Amino acid sequence: MRARFVPPIVLLLLLAVLQWQLWNGRGSVRDVAQLQTKLTDQKESNAKATITNERLASEVNDLKDGLEMVEERARAELGMVKPNEVFVQIAH
Repeated sequence: MRARFVPPIVLLLLLAVLQWQLWNGRGSVRDVAQLQTKLTDQKESNAKATITNERLASEVNDLKDGLEMVEERARAELGMVKPNEVFVQIAH
């Protein structure tokens, strides 16, 4: 009579262990949800970095191709002027 109860008890214990691993163990539902959130955040970060890299690459190409960009930056950021020019600053 005791042998009759052993297989169901073993199966219930096995089911309990598998359920515990599903909800709490490595690769659990919670872990997968956290990894999906991290993946989404990383994809957003990568997209922003890609946009920044493209902008910087475009700026590098502009600097390589012409001196107009260099002149524009020198005037805007450093306040440089050409010889015989007068610098006038207008406050808003």
